[in-house]
Amino acid sequence: MPRLLVFFFILFSGLFLSQKPLNVIPYPQHVKMNEGEFIIPEKFILSKNLPKEETAYFENRLGSWLKWEYGKNDKAGQLTYSMLPASGNNRNEEYYSLEISTTAVHIKSYTKQGYFLALQTLIQILEDHKKQGKIPSLTIEDQPKFSWRGMHLDVCRHFFTVEEVKQYIDYLAMYKLNTFHWHLTDDQGWRIEIKKYPKLTQIGSKRKESMIGAYVDNQFDGTPYGPFFYTHEQIKEVVKYAAERHITIVPEIEMPGHALAALSAYPELACTGGPFEAATKWGVFDDVFCPKEETFTFLENVLDEVIQLFPSRYIHIGGDECPKTRWKECAHCQELIRKNNLKDEHGLQSYFIQRIERYINSKGRKIIGWDEILEGGLAPNAAVMSWTGINGGIEAAKSKHFAVMTPGAYCYFDHYQGDPQTEPNAFGGYTPLDKVYSYNPIPSALNAEEAKYILGVQANLWTEYILDFKQVQYMIFPRLMALSEVGWGTSDPQNYKDFERRVIRHFSRLDAMNINYAKSIYNIAGKVIPGKAGIAYELSTSQDPKGIRYTLDGSDPNVNSLVYQAPIPVLEASTLKSAYFEDGKLKSAVSGQQFTISKATGKKITLEHQPGENYSFGGAFTLVDGIIGNTRQLGKTWLGFPGKDVMATIDLGTETPFSEVYFNTLDNKGSWIHLARSARIWTSDDGKNFKLIKEIGKEEILKAKGKIKLNLGNQSARYVKVKIENAGIIPAGNPGADSKAWLFVDEIGVN
Repeated sequence: MPRLLVFFFILFSGLFLSQKPLNVIPYPQHVKMNEGEFIIPEKFILSKNLPKEETAYFENRLGSWLKWEYGKNDKAGQLTYSMLPASGNNRNEEYYSLEISTTAVHIKSYTKQGYFLALQTLIQILEDHKKQGKIPSLTIEDQPKFSWRGMHLDVCRHFFTVEEVKQYIDYLAMYKLNTFHWHLTDDQGWRIEIKKYPKLTQIGSKRKESMIGAYVDNQFDGTPYGPFFYTHEQIKEVVKYAAERHITIVPEIEMPGHALAALSAYPELACTGGPFEAATKWGVFDDVFCPKEETFTFLENVLDEVIQLFPSRYIHIGGDECPKTRWKECAHCQELIRKNNLKDEHGLQSYFIQRIERYINSKGRKIIGWDEILEGGLAPNAAVMSWTGINGGIEAAKSKHFAVMTPGAYCYFDHYQGDPQTEPNAFGGYTPLDKVYSYNPIPSALNAEEAKYILGVQANLWTEYILDFKQVQYMIFPRLMALSEVGWGTSDPQNYKDFERRVIRHFSRLDAMNINYAKSIYNIAGKVIPGKAGIAYELSTSQDPKGIRYTLDGSDPNVNSLVYQAPIPVLEASTLKSAYFEDGKLKSAVSGQQFTISKATGKKITLEHQPGENYSFGGAFTLVDGIIGNTRQLGKTWLGFPGKDVMATIDLGTETPFSEVYFNTLDNKGSWIHLARSARIWTSDDGKNFKLIKEIGKEEILKAKGKIKLNLGNQSARYVKVKIENAGIIPAGNPGADSKAWLFVDEIGVN
């Protein structure tokens, strides 16, 4: 009996210690809970010395249920404030302390920004305890780990009004993000008024139609889009609004690529002279700015107006996804390469970026760009936004350049956040809440000194598949909360469940604000794992797992269906459907998964080359998990390999007779995904000595449209090795020309 009591004491002590005492996001660095409580008064008395703009924000946020009046002097009040003198310690300008006693709330900070951040914490505490009418007595000392905590918004593919952009900024402020990256120009639209070049908005801010549905459908709506853009006055209004919330807006003007909208207005800035039109399709296009004098004059004039509008230290100049096709064919570009002793077109891109940097530096500003600005050599004072992975950030930091980490695998909020079968159409990828929360912006490859060059972290929202602001809300919430805690430096992936609990507590506030947040964490998450014989399907939910019901015959589950207790063995072809029920009512979407079983399903598999991070869900095991990929949803069921072959070896366990190997590869050239160039099959009895038994080339793969079934005759072996060859460098005339092609593979089956 005593042992049992000790067991329960340890169990409940562990549960208590893992649950944080406050439902605050991001969680503060240091929290000390004190004795007693502060009773929320009917009328909150504010001291007279509170910073005005920030306090007005505070009053506005809580004004629907909390009343205010001001005290007689600076010290009289239930909310008081002290500005701290400058200090040489490790505290930064965003530091604050928040002390709640039984009689008053006192805030200290070095800056008004610190005071504003303290108010955000206080707002969350007050809202969480509104029903109780009292808040706990406590002491908080807090400051962020990273100085750049950003969110990006693409307004080019789809446009959002000034009021919607302001709402977006409010969401950042609520969760203590301090940087708004405003993506204002791209192939599909130019969204900022430039008075010196009126045709940019007269022509470049509209397109004749827009792509709709999944990219592979190649369908268009036939409806003109635009003209949509922001005037100087509107931009000034938004910049002021953000500044009042201590948020810096970093504008992005894309160059030298993603320039079709600008070239549609001023075709003389291209290598070929056009004519051009703003892109109606998503993707990357060959026509880019030509690095000639009139182009640099144009861009300098544009940047002059941008700099006048935006007071930010950094100006984002894009620099990503710039095909070199036109530059290779352009006599002027080739002469420029020869004249300046540049190595090649990548060197020409570096020349372009460095010239723009010198101009921006002359105006007292700095440039930041996507990690392709590393091509051909980094400009002397440039900062890098590392999106293709973490290597760009590592290279920048090791070269003593600042970097912002925004790798697609963790920070692209246009990716699916739940089962693609139950989610709205999205770009692809799979970036659920827990994956965002698991991200550490400091790469392990950096030492302590190099790590100082990591400014922080940012998430990006590209809007090809986001048609309106309700969908913007859906894609950023609740993932923005995970980003905020990562950027603050208090995320704890080992204690993810407590973070998830706090997120769910915040949903009621989002409801009150009429925010259309994703409820994906309520849905059933399914994961294929190795089973005793083949595979098993593991189901999980943020709620009580006893509420999960499932079926194996393809029918929708109901409250009387099978109760989930443990991973479900999948021994034959079947369709498993699951859902969450509470009090007899369906509370989640119905999730379904179809399984196709082969002799390779669930077997040990090794890969010589690992997939790209964005498309690596499940690792090598995804290729033998019994799931055939959906060509319209590149989320969980495909592995993507950038510039690499698939070289997979499957251990069937024992010598096994078979006569067929099958697999699928994708053809989606607009997304740089190309069919395999060839495929080879080998067999082995010992895993060391392999015999080639089948080989096919590009023509056969094209004829089969990537759906490959290879008849091998009667074979018997323990090991099967499959090589699926990547297409290599994307040829001219295709999106992403001269870049590495992606190879996508879903499943390797053996029958």
